[in-house]
Amino acid sequence: MAMMQVILRDDVPNLGRPGDVVRVRPGYARNFLLPRALAVEANPKNLRAFEHEKRLALMRREAQRSEALKTKERLEQLTVRITARAGEGGKLFGSVTNLDIERALAGHGLKIDRRRILLAEPIKELGEFSVPVRIDTEVEANLKIEVAAE
Repeated sequence: MAMMQVILRDDVPNLGRPGDVVRVRPGYARNFLLPRALAVEANPKNLRAFEHEKRLALMRREAQRSEALKTKERLEQLTVRITARAGEGGKLFGSVTNLDIERALAGHGLKIDRRRILLAEPIKELGEFSVPVRIDTEVEANLKIEVAAE
């Protein structure tokens, strides 16, 4: 059975990642990959266009990464102060969640999605904490949080 070469445009489980050139059966390509736009035929024209796109994507990725590193630097110099109502012994009446941290960061002019703030569990006491923030797939910063009584 003759095989056909295709360039993957999307992540296909058990086959490859975007940009991989893989050999598949013609029926699989014709009936599944091509109609769903998961792949394109690996002819010289598509390969050239793909190389160009790959270079552009790499440049975008580098720009994203350097931006993420700048944000990391800003975050690690920062100490975010959050005030909360506390009872005896420094226990909070509520808790400080990643949403509170997101709002506090917005007050400092940093827009970071709360899902990127990796708080294992809500903070329930006064004190200083280090909270990991995933800025980018490979860039993670440690944010200092100070929870103070109102």
